[in-house]
Amino acid sequence: MGFKLDQTLEKTTTIPSQKEGLDKWLKKEITLFGSFFNSKRKEGFYSELAILIKAGLQLREALELLSGNQKKEKLQLFFEDMVKELDHGLSFSEVLKKRQEFTEYEYYSVEIGEESGNLGTILQELATFYSQKNEQRRNLISALTYPLIILCTAILVVVFMLRMVVPMFEDIFKQNGVELPTITQWVIGASNVIERYGLVVLLAIFTLIFLRKPLMKRESIRRKWDYFTLKIPFLGNFIRLVYMAQFTQAVALLTTSKVPMLNSVQMAKKMLQFYPLQDALTTMESRILKGTSLHQSLQGNKMFDHKIISLVKVAEETNQTEYIFKKLNQQYVIEVQQKSKMLSTIMEPIIIIIIGVFVGVILVSMYLPMFRLSSVLGG
Repeated sequence: MGFKLDQTLEKTTTIPSQKEGLDKWLKKEITLFGSFFNSKRKEGFYSELAILIKAGLQLREALELLSGNQKKEKLQLFFEDMVKELDHGLSFSEVLKKRQEFTEYEYYSVEIGEESGNLGTILQELATFYSQKNEQRRNLISALTYPLIILCTAILVVVFMLRMVVPMFEDIFKQNGVELPTITQWVIGASNVIERYGLVVLLAIFTLIFLRKPLMKRESIRRKWDYFTLKIPFLGNFIRLVYMAQFTQAVALLTTSKVPMLNSVQMAKKMLQFYPLQDALTTMESRILKGTSLHQSLQGNKMFDHKIISLVKVAEETNQTEYIFKKLNQQYVIEVQQKSKMLSTIMEPIIIIIIGVFVGVILVSMYLPMFRLSSVLGG
């Protein structure tokens, strides 16, 4: 019977690895940092481990099975090292704590699962957390991909006109001594700037792309970038909603595990790598330590909207913190999905209008001197 169970589980866990093609590419996580054990891998790790634990396997056997299913040698060694540490007497939470790939939020949740005998449930909740996190990231990428393609194409068109078309008109105007309107002088000036510094700008852009990872690892640069993204129209609010969905889900999981609210806030702060939210949670933490109520500790920060403040107040009055945060998470997840569709719908016409204005200005600036040129030639 045990043999058949092992065979069944092996087949079950190898199904995702056999699914190739477009679906796999679409679901591939886009990461800003080259993390070895990223959110996508954590989703699969916790999900598969939860299935195996709930099916009745011991933790050691489950990790061995996961190790054997890995195609990459680095991942195989990663799981094998976990098994060895379990053999040396460490608990699973202690194994996670020793590795920088896992956060305090994760190993603390696993520790609670071990102590309460609900490890399979906690692992499934962690899988759900990373599943939603990855889905929200894909929603963001999906919402921005098409508008960015349009934007890049339109910028290339404008640059082509300034670099190739405008200089041709400029030579004609110089040869005939036509007096140029102010708007035409501005456009010609922009064309000359592109001619002189275009290659330098292009090299600078490619250099920034190449150095993106090391630059974004610097706290000062990452902090400024995070705060800047919040100020971008439409996109900023969408990013805020994404992180609020992750925050409410993290707190919901921790309160379900009977973790005190202050500890939940501290662990969520370490879990969510977004400086505006981390700063907001730091302020929230200090207010709670001074005796401020939970809903009052949320007030005065742009990260927390009126909805969460009002519902958290209700949670305090009714002692339903776990239930309220689960409902808040559901609302934020739905709102993120709606906003991702709306963001793509709104950005596309806005970009087209802006680029249309630029092209129109270039054309008008070139045609205005043509009228004067015709009068000169006619005279």
